[in-house]
Amino acid sequence: MAITLYSLCGVDQTRPFSPHCWKVVMALRHKGLDFEERPLPFTQIPNAEQGFSKTVPILRDGGHLVSDSFSIAVYLEDAYPDHPSLFGGDGGRAAARLIEGYVQHIVHPVITRIAVFDIHQMLGPVDQDYFRTTREKRLGKPLEQIHADRAEAIAALPTQLQPLRHMLAFQPFIGGEAPLFGDYILFGALQWLRITTGAIHLADGDPVQGWFERCLELHEGAGRLVA
Repeated sequence: MAITLYSLCGVDQTRPFSPHCWKVVMALRHKGLDFEERPLPFTQIPNAEQGFSKTVPILRDGGHLVSDSFSIAVYLEDAYPDHPSLFGGDGGRAAARLIEGYVQHIVHPVITRIAVFDIHQMLGPVDQDYFRTTREKRLGKPLEQIHADRAEAIAALPTQLQPLRHMLAFQPFIGGEAPLFGDYILFGALQWLRITTGAIHLADGDPVQGWFERCLELHEGAGRLVA
């Protein structure tokens, strides 16, 4: 059965950028599953699969529809148990929830401050209006003001990544000697930053930079396919 992944793009459909969708792209590659990716602009997402979800990623696997990146990873793990594991057992699944919380509550807010104006510039006019209205309401400031202060967010980013830097002193991936879904959660965040701003804004030689480069090379360089 064909697998379809609905993801997020701006005007250029060849540059899907959602961190949550990138988690699923890497999970599908990890599992060795063939899939078709269909990037959508923000305002077209509610039309996908008869309004199944207001947000992406959305995964269709034959007759199954699943939304939310973590739920999709769990579905893939359970539906394809003979393929490489995304969690390495129940403990890895539980630990991935902690990583998800760390990334969404600590890392994503800083990346948002760095990238939000760049994202706006990637969108078509209708999606720009939607994005500006929703993000300015959420963030409490005009996008231009957030962009003007982005140097402060860039300076804050390395500190927010210190837990990963600590771990990398002992092992090459969050999953240990090889990556697991926990790696893809954090990779998705930095891939989001890379695609929308052109860099991950870390110093050369930073262990996090090295880890990210290793992740870009995974699964025949899947992460590098979008620049």
